[in-house]
Amino acid sequence: MKADLLIQVVLPGALFIIMLGMGLSLKLGDFKLVASKPKAVALGLLAQMLMLPAMAYLIVLALDLQGALAMGLLILALCPGGTTSNLYTYLAKGDIALSVTLTSVVSLLAPFIVPFMIVIFMGLVMGEGQQIELPVLKTIIQLVVITIIPIALGMTINHYKPGFSAKAENPVKIFSVLFLLLIVIGIVVKNINHMADYFSQAGVAALVLNLSCMIMGYVIAKFAKLNEAQSKAISIEVGFQNGTLAIVIALTLLQNTEMAIAATCYSLIMFVTGAIFAWILNRKGEVAVGAQA
Repeated sequence: MKADLLIQVVLPGALFIIMLGMGLSLKLGDFKLVASKPKAVALGLLAQMLMLPAMAYLIVLALDLQGALAMGLLILALCPGGTTSNLYTYLAKGDIALSVTLTSVVSLLAPFIVPFMIVIFMGLVMGEGQQIELPVLKTIIQLVVITIIPIALGMTINHYKPGFSAKAENPVKIFSVLFLLLIVIGIVVKNINHMADYFSQAGVAALVLNLSCMIMGYVIAKFAKLNEAQSKAISIEVGFQNGTLAIVIALTLLQNTEMAIAATCYSLIMFVTGAIFAWILNRKGEVAVGAQA
């Protein structure tokens, strides 16, 4: 298969299916949480859309990341949480409804915000000779096609064919994880001679971003006096990004393999750190219950 066909057709098509799967698990009623728990949702959105990109930029400055590698980390930070965040929220015994709501709302907002933020960050971290022309309107339309439309289509199917949605939801989730793994393997193989150097830079940055945002999300939620389940959901939602979307933006829209390295490293790291973090939160809860008893 030609590389152009993979990047321009297969990769966006796979993301379309993944976002369709997200829509299959959603109902309009899921968005009622925005009104019923405005504090938790507002804090989650604030942390996801402002704190996370700001943290990524600070990491870029602190680790002196340059050019496309730096831009790749920032693109990752601009992406919403994926369905993986919902899974790990479940494993951590967090507020799944809040996690799903935050994933959905940010996924719907991202196509209209991310292109503008990419242009701003590109001006900050890339020199004039490095910058890539990004047609903002065209990018918004492309992101709407591969994110919002499949989510809306999935919700429509769920409304009229709930039985079919229930059967299709798990296979699509399995496909999303396997496809992300295949993408990661493909990028690693293509850049095998440079991966050690890339991982020493972007890998460390991705790990710091992942851990710092999970911890900060939890601390901020606790400081705002949210309950334990809500705090877990926000910490994981802020700490887990949609690596597939970040890779699609880097490879398909910006056509830059180096910008996909941070998302590649991150996608490998988050499965391990997420499992450990979920275990720590569950252990913390068990200790607290034991102390009360």
